[in-house]
Amino acid sequence: MHERLMDYYKAIEASSRQMLEAARAEEWDEVVRCEGACAVLIERLRFLSKSQELPKGQRAEKSLIMQRILRNDAEIRVLAEPWLSTFAEMFDTRLQLIH
Repeated sequence: MHERLMDYYKAIEASSRQMLEAARAEEWDEVVRCEGACAVLIERLRFLSKSQELPKGQRAEKSLIMQRILRNDAEIRVLAEPWLSTFAEMFDTRLQLIH
């Protein structure tokens, strides 16, 4: 039963790693796809964590996984900033054309 929670943490980490690899390759559609997969896994984890608890022995592993996910997320944000700026400029230009 407890292994299931850890399986979700590991799956979220794997999806986060895939997202980072896609961002490094500037494959933004793949980043969005992986982000959606992460969202589904996170929601399922939230649901399961209401009725299950990780044993103390797995909490340290969970902490390491979470740190890796946060590092991946930070790097993805750095890689996405130029793309997001370009998107924002395109969107802003289109809004100016409307007005």
